[in-house]
Amino acid sequence: MTVDMELEGPTAGGVKYDDLLISSSALGPQASMKRATATYVPHDDPFLVREKNYDRQYAQLYFYRLLKIRPSVEAAAKQRWPGVPEVRVMDAQEGADCVLIGTLYKDMKLKPSILDEYVKDKSTQQHMGHTRFTSADDRLVLEDEGARISLTGASLPASRLVTGIIIAVRGSVLESGEFEVTDSCFAGLPPQVARPPAPSGAEPRYVAFLSGMGMSERRGPSLALQLASDYITGALGSRAEHAVSAGIVRLVVAGGLLAGATEALARGPRGADAAEREAALAGLRDADMALAALSAAVPVDVMPGAADPSGASLPQQPLHPALLRAGAAGALTRSPNPHAFELDGVRVLGSAGQNVSDVMRFAEVDEALDVLEGSLGWRHLAPTAPDTLPAYPFYNRDPFVLEDCPHVLFAGNQARFGTRLVQGPEGQRVRLIAVPSFAQEACLVLLNLDTLACHPIYFDVPEV
Repeated sequence: MTVDMELEGPTAGGVKYDDLLISSSALGPQASMKRATATYVPHDDPFLVREKNYDRQYAQLYFYRLLKIRPSVEAAAKQRWPGVPEVRVMDAQEGADCVLIGTLYKDMKLKPSILDEYVKDKSTQQHMGHTRFTSADDRLVLEDEGARISLTGASLPASRLVTGIIIAVRGSVLESGEFEVTDSCFAGLPPQVARPPAPSGAEPRYVAFLSGMGMSERRGPSLALQLASDYITGALGSRAEHAVSAGIVRLVVAGGLLAGATEALARGPRGADAAEREAALAGLRDADMALAALSAAVPVDVMPGAADPSGASLPQQPLHPALLRAGAAGALTRSPNPHAFELDGVRVLGSAGQNVSDVMRFAEVDEALDVLEGSLGWRHLAPTAPDTLPAYPFYNRDPFVLEDCPHVLFAGNQARFGTRLVQGPEGQRVRLIAVPSFAQEACLVLLNLDTLACHPIYFDVPEV
């Protein structure tokens, strides 16, 4: 069950520029801000790569994923189809009704490959610039520990599925050797630790989410970002908004500090002169100063994003301390991507958005919230890794498997803001949040830590 757009607070157009031009002195001597607090516990250990070894193959990662999620899928299949036998792919008999469980592989004609530059099929090449690689010719293959089999059947939503999902399919083997699917199911939402009750009579407390600052040598901090920073720190805003700012216990910057990897830095010291390197570092310095101002007033978690100076493979490791020297003086926490933490018993999990964007490239899904909700049902945060999404070749674990259900699941750097409340069959309640890129939407998202209601604040700055 899902409930779309459960919002609170200002939602009609956001915060206007003129509304924010109120000096803190106008609020009176009793308006000095006392910021709310919450106990912070990071849960990032699964996403930290202590020992790096890139000599391994990815087969072990897929094997572990199937091993870990299969029991939950088996339980869901038995509940959905009682009495229907589950068999291995090798043991499936022609015409016999049965259940198969395995890992999906999506065979896609338009999926980019290093070999595509040698392909002479112009009908394929003309699609290579597209951001979505689905076509009517896509087909699904199911693979378990021993064999694989092609899937067919109108009941299987192939267009909305991607490689790496663990699934149970019911049907029978055809004379052609394909498996005709009549129904399918996933593991479903994992178990959830009960959220502590909201304190009675207390002022609302908020977690703020921001992503996609988009700094570069050509684009410094925007006026909208400066206003957002002043709003969070309590330097601007009406009396009511000043009270909201005081309730912000933590800010999560979900990647996207830089607009893109600069050419000068990519060429290295031998390929770029000192002036070029200095200009290329301007965006990083601007991001550092912005984070320093924020972390001086409120605890800040900063995650790396796709273009930020961290490894490209997920999980991205925390930014190096030398990159954010000014922010080190404040309450700045360098976090990995994905990032998991707990605030007064509320468990939050999220990413800078690469996992969501990658699913949307290889499936006909237009809403980030649909991908986030699908991740809960699949019990996996990044199913397309390592097929189309770079990932570290883990040997005996898969950190993206969802063993328990968070209370909040977010993705940064999305095209627009969105939120949804997902309710599971065992009482799970998960707040989904699509955090838009600030460089495009100038949007800050506030989540009520006590009720899980959330609302966006747009900083609409008039063009000059």
